[in-house]
Amino acid sequence: MAITGIETLVYGVENINECVAFFEDFGLNLKSRSEECAQFQLEEGSKVEIRSIKDPSLPDSILQGTGVREVIWGVDSTENLEALVASLQTDRDLRRDADGTAHFKSDCGLPLGLRLYDKKKVLNCPDPLNAPGVAGRLNVSRKWRLRARPKTITHVVFAVEDFVASHRFFEERLGFRLSEYQIHLGIYMRCDGASDHHNLFLLDMNSGSAPGYPIYHHANFGVEDIDELMVGTNHMKRRGWSVGGLGQGRHRIASALFSYFKSPTGGEVEYGSDSDYLDDNYVPREWNALFGLQSWMTEQPEWIKNAQIEWHAKHMTEGMPAHIRSIKDLPDDGKLA
Repeated sequence: MAITGIETLVYGVENINECVAFFEDFGLNLKSRSEECAQFQLEEGSKVEIRSIKDPSLPDSILQGTGVREVIWGVDSTENLEALVASLQTDRDLRRDADGTAHFKSDCGLPLGLRLYDKKKVLNCPDPLNAPGVAGRLNVSRKWRLRARPKTITHVVFAVEDFVASHRFFEERLGFRLSEYQIHLGIYMRCDGASDHHNLFLLDMNSGSAPGYPIYHHANFGVEDIDELMVGTNHMKRRGWSVGGLGQGRHRIASALFSYFKSPTGGEVEYGSDSDYLDDNYVPREWNALFGLQSWMTEQPEWIKNAQIEWHAKHMTEGMPAHIRSIKDLPDDGKLA
């Protein structure tokens, strides 16, 4: 199996026009527009599709509110696509489109799709870094930017009732790899054909970071470096869009730079950059939730600023223990061992 990443995010929204304006300001390229649908396309070939939340073509979902209503995952070959479809058809309803796209639901009720995907290699040329005593860039300025232009859809996040059981579906049926476990919060995983730190994060809907019911949380779009991320951030602020709950900073998990914005689609949208890349030699870790959340932030919320954070990150040499079948089976301290 080789799922290589997110091929399309299908949004169901209240106001298509407002959402189109948001994503244009965010830096995405509008490819087509009609009364019913707007579609953006990124350099890698991935797409963002905007539809009315009342559009009958949207699948039924456990998710409440507006936001991403279906994730179409890209598959690298017809052979791998048909193998995945054959396996999924054994125990769930599955519908095929004329182009071969398969639509189905995960065990926890998330609407998903699989589609043949010719993912393009994107070109970046990040500026070398300088540090005291280290001249990585000599007699050359850093590049100057007018706008952020995201080139990839890196990951999507959903809050679900049982993130451990939901993780098992993606691992056992779709071949996803475990990347990290954030204690009492959720599980990070990546596609078997991708080297991104994670393409999917399943969040505990009762963790305090979600409202206690299933929702779309946010999606991450990749930019080249911190300069592009902050140029995009400044432009979004000038255009009047509201900064998200965590603002700007760097996560300790994945080492990733972030900049969040509240989105009229529902949920949030994130610029991301300088994340870790992984392969199957990587050993997943479990993390204290707050320790993993941030290495630094431009404006720490009070609940982080005054928290006593345990520095806890431990390698999980056995992966996710087999006896843990749901969040209810985790020990009281939330730790795996």
